[in-house]
Amino acid sequence: MGHIPGGDTAALELLTFEAALEQALQPCESYDVERWLYVPNTYSEYRYILGTRGRRPLICMGINPSTAAPDDLDNTLKSVQRIALHNGFDSFLMFNVYAQRATDPDSMEKACNETLHAENLAAFRYLLSLCDEPCVWAAWGAIIEKRGYLRDCLLDQIAAGRESGARWFTAGPISKKGHPHHPLYLRKDAVLDPFDPEKYCREILGAM
Repeated sequence: MGHIPGGDTAALELLTFEAALEQALQPCESYDVERWLYVPNTYSEYRYILGTRGRRPLICMGINPSTAAPDDLDNTLKSVQRIALHNGFDSFLMFNVYAQRATDPDSMEKACNETLHAENLAAFRYLLSLCDEPCVWAAWGAIIEKRGYLRDCLLDQIAAGRESGARWFTAGPISKKGHPHHPLYLRKDAVLDPFDPEKYCREILGAM
């Protein structure tokens, strides 16, 4: 089943990332918290993080979360996990430019919820803090063109990555419009290539 947003996230009482993380680190009957990081730790209209725990994680950045959950990955996240392991990482952490859950990106809200974006940015900073040399896989595809606010959210996240000394990568061919490839249809042995997010924002998103 797909996920259609129940409405704009501004109408929700959002859990802050800090509160959601605190809950996610507690024992849970639904899944093994020693293996999974799932924030918030129940299915909701938004998701900050979904991934596996390890010493050398690959942070994969998509556009917005869909229906995946611990032990119930969708095909996109199965691909993310395979490629992370193939490239020498011991875990993956799925993050998104915008945290609203929607199977169809056309269903994302029309205006940015600045509170949700701020908490999502806090989640990204947390992921960047998990290892000394964070690695981020740009994997949002052309979907970033769906909403104008996605560029602004990404710029904030790139700035956070710069502060943390993050290294950025892509996998698969860059699209004709210059966007990084979405993970879904990549080969399981796809190799990560260096990616310059600031150049991308200047040359590709700046022209949108």
